[in-house]
Parts: sequence; C-alpha cells; structure tokens
Amino acid sequence: MTLKAYLYDKCGTCRKAKQWLKQEGIGFEEIPIADTPPGKEELRAMWKASGLDLRKFFNVSGVQYRELGLKDKLPTMTEEEMLELLASNGKLIKRPLLFDQDKVTLGFKEEEMEKVWGGK
Repeated sequence: MTLKAYLYDKCGTCRKAKQWLKQEGIGFEEIPIADTPPGKEELRAMWKASGLDLRKFFNVSGVQYRELGLKDKLPTMTEEEMLELLASNGKLIKRPLLFDQDKVTLGFKEEEMEKVWGGK
C-alpha cells in the first residue's frame, strides 16, 4: 500500500516531513491537504488505525480552529460531527498526516517517524 502524505506546501513542518521521507528513501503519494482533504470514511479509518482520541486530529494552532471556536465546541460534538468537520476543511486537520491503511502519524517528530515508518 502506498503511503499517503497529506501535506500543506506553506507548512514548515510538512516540508520537514517530506524531506525526511525522501532522505530515508520512503516512497509516498503527496496529497495537498487544503485542496484535497481525506474523506470522512478515510478519516474514520485513520482514526481507528491510530488509536488516538479523534480530537488529536485537529490542528489546534490553526486560524480556522480558533475562528470556529472549536476549543469550546469539540467537547460536546459527536464523533460523526467531528469527522464531517475534518473532512470538510483540510486546514482543520493536524499536519502532516501520513497514512498507509495500517499506520498513521500526525505532525512531525523524527523519533516517531523513524519508529513508525522506518527508513534506510
């Protein structure tokens, strides 16, 4: 299965992750997260594979997160509502988001990338 890398080209963390993947010789399909966010069912699969709280998928430092007041709204939202919201706006998703059907990483921490995706 191809590793899908949901990235935002203006994001420094995404550029670091992309550089790390190339440096480690890991093939990936780059998908612009702002233009082509993962759909609701793919997000559900990512969430289930990750074992994380669904709220971890939100980009809490993003402008739109603050503008929508999500800090206060998320605790009362259902999982379905959260998935719908994430699928509707790629800028609300924490990035980079890497997924290969079995494994997921959110954000870029070299140690975690090494552990999950391996490399050379």
